[in-house]
Amino acid sequence: MIDPKALAFDIDGVIADTMHLFLDILRDHYDVHSVRYEDITCYRLDQCLSVDDAVLEAATQRILDGRYRATLAPIPGAGPVLRRLAAATERVLMVTARPDGALIEAWMRGLLNGQHRQARIVATGSFEGKIDVLKENGIHWFVEDRLETCHLLKSAGIEPVVFRQPWNQDGHDYLTVDSWADLERRIVFP
Repeated sequence: MIDPKALAFDIDGVIADTMHLFLDILRDHYDVHSVRYEDITCYRLDQCLSVDDAVLEAATQRILDGRYRATLAPIPGAGPVLRRLAAATERVLMVTARPDGALIEAWMRGLLNGQHRQARIVATGSFEGKIDVLKENGIHWFVEDRLETCHLLKSAGIEPVVFRQPWNQDGHDYLTVDSWADLERRIVFP
C-alpha cells in the first residue's frame, strides 16, 4: 500500500494522454495516418515508428511549445484521483522532464478544478533531474511510464510505480498499475 504523502507523479503518459495528442499532431500537421497507439512500443519513437525523424522531432516540439490544434486529454480517471489526493493531503507533487512547466501548469489547473493550489509542478529538463526533486520532497513512491526512469529511481531508493503503457512492456519487477482506478485502490487515504 502507498502512503499518499510520499507519492508523486510524472505527467506525460501518466496524467496527460500525450501519446494520443502526438498521434493527433501527426495526422493534423504532418498528414501521417499510419501510426496507431499500439505501435508505440518503445519510448524512443525513432526506434519503433516508421516516420521520418524530422517529423517525429517536430511533432514532439509542438507538444512542448503548445503549437497544435488537437486537445490534450487526461488519462481516464486521473482528475478525480488527483483531486481526492489534493483534498486528503493538501499537496500533489508532479515532476516532469519537460524543460518548462508553464504550458502543462495551465492545463493542470483545469484538470484539478479548484484543487490546483495544492498542486506543484516541477520541470527538471531531464529524466535524471527528477531524483533530486523527489528526494528533497521526501517522496518514496513515483508513478512513471518510462522504464529507464524507473530504473534510475530504484537505484536512488525511490520505489517506481509503472503506469502500464505499450512502450513499457519489457520485463521488470516494479509495482505496475493498469489504470487510475487500480492506482487509487493501492493508496492508503487518510
